[in-house]
Amino acid sequence: MPAPDLTRIATFAGLPPETLEWLLAQGEQRCFEPGEVVSRAGDEAEYMMAVLAGGMQFYVLHNGNREPAFRVEAGHVSGVLPYSRLRIIRGESVAVGETWLYLLHRSKFPELEQVSPELVQRLVSLMSDRARSEARAQERDDKLRALGKLSAGLAHELNNPAAAIMRAAEGLSRNLQARPTQLQQLVQHCPSPEALAHLVQLAAAITPVAFTSALDRADAEDELAEWLEEQGVSDGYQLAAGLLDGGLSLAQLEPALAAWAPAARPAALAWLEGQLTALHLVQDVQEAGSRITTLVTNVKTYSHMDRGQDFALLDVEAGLESTLNMLSYPLRQHNIRVVRDLAPALPKVQGQVSSLNQVWTNLLDNAIDALPNGGEITLRTRHEDEFVRVFIIDNGPGIPPEVLPRILEPFFTTKPAGEGTGLGLDIALRIVEQHGGRLEVNSEPGRTEFGVWLPVR
Repeated sequence: MPAPDLTRIATFAGLPPETLEWLLAQGEQRCFEPGEVVSRAGDEAEYMMAVLAGGMQFYVLHNGNREPAFRVEAGHVSGVLPYSRLRIIRGESVAVGETWLYLLHRSKFPELEQVSPELVQRLVSLMSDRARSEARAQERDDKLRALGKLSAGLAHELNNPAAAIMRAAEGLSRNLQARPTQLQQLVQHCPSPEALAHLVQLAAAITPVAFTSALDRADAEDELAEWLEEQGVSDGYQLAAGLLDGGLSLAQLEPALAAWAPAARPAALAWLEGQLTALHLVQDVQEAGSRITTLVTNVKTYSHMDRGQDFALLDVEAGLESTLNMLSYPLRQHNIRVVRDLAPALPKVQGQVSSLNQVWTNLLDNAIDALPNGGEITLRTRHEDEFVRVFIIDNGPGIPPEVLPRILEPFFTTKPAGEGTGLGLDIALRIVEQHGGRLEVNSEPGRTEFGVWLPVR
């Protein structure tokens, strides 16, 4: 097998001949067939790899799926580089076409530093560029993943009031179609203007009846249904439910129907129930529409869509509340209780609302992931000296002592491959530091506390 031409590698260009000879003597050349796996997730990161021919496609694993990440073409260097802390490969790489690689084991790096400080400097610079690029890509992925989770929860939250509006609209449609016939029968059987006025007064507004229990409600409904059937109403139970929902009881209906002939009472009661049901359905639409408006307002408050991104005075507790609103679905899904321990008259801080909301999202999302069903999260705020302090505390299992010192490191995660980028806390840390504050974490079994310091300016 002929010796590889290392001068075709951009990073090796212009190196002295003795350096190239050392590389050839200390490294090795390997060939991979098209589609052959070069490295797998979980393998030890052992080699610097220079692509002599072909290429390598890198994939990341997310929720058990293999997703394309980036490609290394011929002439470029990948793998482990000098001073890299990478020990375990996180993704998978596959040969693109017939691929020839030059490999140098990491055990040779100390000797390489003596042989060619220039090449080591080039490789360190390459590693820095690669780390920045990977961090930007992972940060985008992390934000998109967080956005996906928030969007899924928001879609669920919007679906409930939207479905309520659809149900109410269908009920109103049926109700309105029946109204002309009900009105005609009412007019035909009406004994006097006074009797009609009494009926209209009952139909003017909904005043719900408060029942002490579901059993009391069922008893009242049975009693009213029996009375309605005595008045000649064929569907007594159906009308009884609508009349009770409208706030009418037997004690109110009996005097109102006294002036109506027995044959006229079914028409009067059908019209009355239809009117009250229509009012109740309109109320349902109003409440569902109000819920949607509240959700849209929460999104605007959370994302700061209606204001610029410059630093401005902001209310920390308002940001915490809007973030909780955005996370209401996963909180309910896992039956997590939120305890608010908020300081009175907390001063405002200078900051970017959307950025700080990203901090609260990342910290709360981590707490939700760490808690079992039925867990508890405490939000605490305090004004101490020249700082506003925010604590997010959960009563989960805690962070293991061996993990705690590294928990804020970028790309460090305890989640399974594909379920976390290890950037959530790093992003939160950098945002807090950009605001002139600091992020601290303390943990023991049953209590994990993330504390954010933000200066009051």
